[in-house]
Amino acid sequence: MAKLEALIFDVDGTLADTERDGHRVAFNLAFDEARLDWQWSVDCYGKLLSVTGGKERIKHFIDTYDPDFRRPFDLDGMIAGLHKSKTKHYVRMLHDGAIPLRPGVERLLLEARAAGMRMAIATTTTPQNVNALVHSTLPPGALEWFEVIGAGDIVPEKKPAPDIYQWVLEQMGLSADAVIAFEDSENGVRSAVDAGIDRVLVTVNPYTVEQDFSGASVVLDTLGEGSAPAQAIAGSAPNGGVVDLAYLQSLVGA
Repeated sequence: MAKLEALIFDVDGTLADTERDGHRVAFNLAFDEARLDWQWSVDCYGKLLSVTGGKERIKHFIDTYDPDFRRPFDLDGMIAGLHKSKTKHYVRMLHDGAIPLRPGVERLLLEARAAGMRMAIATTTTPQNVNALVHSTLPPGALEWFEVIGAGDIVPEKKPAPDIYQWVLEQMGLSADAVIAFEDSENGVRSAVDAGIDRVLVTVNPYTVEQDFSGASVVLDTLGEGSAPAQAIAGSAPNGGVVDLAYLQSLVGA
């Protein structure tokens, strides 16, 4: 049986439901601050999530939904400024406790930490967003639980390209068959699978529940808590209703 050596986590939508009531709201606050008449509704933002990366999302919105927008000479600079403002608002929301972790996340992280399991992050969100989420939801020093944090623009291409997972695996000195990736979206699954990771656990959220998760080992609603067991959408749910290290090892050995 193959040995499970590390857990690699996506962040937005996976560790916490950050998109609808977090990033979307922060984008709209940044647009207001810049006196732009853009407002991303829940449905609109769901469509925009097909594009990974906040700056890339703004650019796609302009091209697709507001092609008559009078572009400044330095459009990239304007977009970078908007994204910086959005990050400021998002971090404040996290510090205010507005965005909790998803069910079962803290429980699994604590179990993995206690067992000495190696952990890492592979995400398209910014390092600032990762830091703020971890600091606002987990015990002091929890950022150090993650041996490697692959975030933001550290690689040339964002998900669904495999770059971020390849970079994390290289930094950890691990082969793809020794890890499990945790994702919430089709783009995330494609990124992990194309990096050679053939064990991907998906926990869906309202934005991603209808997506194509071909290549994932199992698709669940959450990681599960004692009072709210995980339900399987595809594959087998854990016998005890919670995703733990024993269940994850069974996926690697399958």
